[in-house]
Amino acid sequence: MAWLYALLASRPVVWLLLFVNAAGTIYGYYWYRYQLADTPPVFLPFVPDSPTASLFFLVVLVAWLFGRSAPLFEALALVTLVKYGIWAVVMNVLVWRVTGTLDWAGWMLIVSHGAMAIEGMLYARFYRFRFLHLMLAAVWTLHNDIIDYVFGMMPRYSVLADYANEIGYFTFWLSIASIAAAYQLGVRLRRQPLLPGGMSFRQASE
Repeated sequence: MAWLYALLASRPVVWLLLFVNAAGTIYGYYWYRYQLADTPPVFLPFVPDSPTASLFFLVVLVAWLFGRSAPLFEALALVTLVKYGIWAVVMNVLVWRVTGTLDWAGWMLIVSHGAMAIEGMLYARFYRFRFLHLMLAAVWTLHNDIIDYVFGMMPRYSVLADYANEIGYFTFWLSIASIAAAYQLGVRLRRQPLLPGGMSFRQASE
C-alpha cells in the first residue's frame, strides 16, 4: 500500500482533489438553494450537510498544500465525509426502490457521494487529529442530527417523507458508526510519516 499513499500524497493529486472538491462544494450549496431560501437564519450552517463536509476537506487540502495540518477540520472532514457520503447513497437507493426509477441527478449523487466517503477514509492515515478533536467533531455531527430531525431541517426528499422517523433513526446510528470509524482510522491506526505534498509532520510544525 506504500505506492498508494505516495500517490495520494503527491501535490498533483492534492491539487486535483482541491479543484474537484471545490466544484462539488459549490454545486452542493447550489443544490440546496431552495431549501436554504426557506431556512431560518439560525439553522443555515446545519442545512447543507454534504457541501459543508466537502468544505471541511477543502480546508484540510489547503492546509496540506501550505505544509500544515488542520486537525479539527481533519476530524470534521473524516466523520462528515463518511457519514453524508453513505447517507446520500442510501437515500438515493431508497428513492429508486420507492419510485422504481432514478434520474441522472440521482445516479450522479450516488457516484459523487460514494467518492466522498472513499476519499475521507483513504486520507485518514495522513490526519493528525487527536481524541479531543474527534469529540468536537462528534458534537457537531450529533447536534446536526438534532437540527435535522427534531427541528425538521433534514434534506428534502419528498418521496421519502413518509419514512422520516426511520431515516432519522438510521441517520443517528450512521453518525455513531462514522465517529467510531474516525476513531479507528484517525486516532488508533499508525499515521503516515509524511503529509501530502511531501513535507514531514516535524517540518510542517516548525
